[in-house]
Amino acid sequence: MRISVSSDMDEPVARFLLAELRDRGHEVLTHGALRPGDDPRWAACSEAAAREVASGASDQAVVCCWTGTGASIAANKVPGVRAALCTDSYTADGARRWNDANVLAIGLRLTSEPLLKEILDAWFAAEASEDADDRENVARVEGLDVSRGPGRAR
Repeated sequence: MRISVSSDMDEPVARFLLAELRDRGHEVLTHGALRPGDDPRWAACSEAAAREVASGASDQAVVCCWTGTGASIAANKVPGVRAALCTDSYTADGARRWNDANVLAIGLRLTSEPLLKEILDAWFAAEASEDADDRENVARVEGLDVSRGPGRAR
């Protein structure tokens, strides 16, 4: 699987993430502080990784920043992306299963290497639910990408 990875900081957990994904047999595309000369700002590098998922250049992405919040917000602004900030394996499983998330957001501050392994195990083991209600919810979220309600910028 091809996975885009972004981080706004070259932190030990971000480097461990790259090694872990490669050890699991994934092809990794890097952005931000993980790629010399790239824009390391969380909004820019998270967007870049998310756009690769939306375009089909990558199958999934992992976006990282200090808390994971900014990275998930930036990624979720890209149409076709469903980014989930996961702080434990149960949340990662649910994000993939019920929300069909295609981008994993990780906080660099509180995610240890053992916890990251658990999150990745759950993320890659889970498959999107085929339950009609779950699929309807995902379809509704996808519809939000194109709809513009009152007061939204055009």
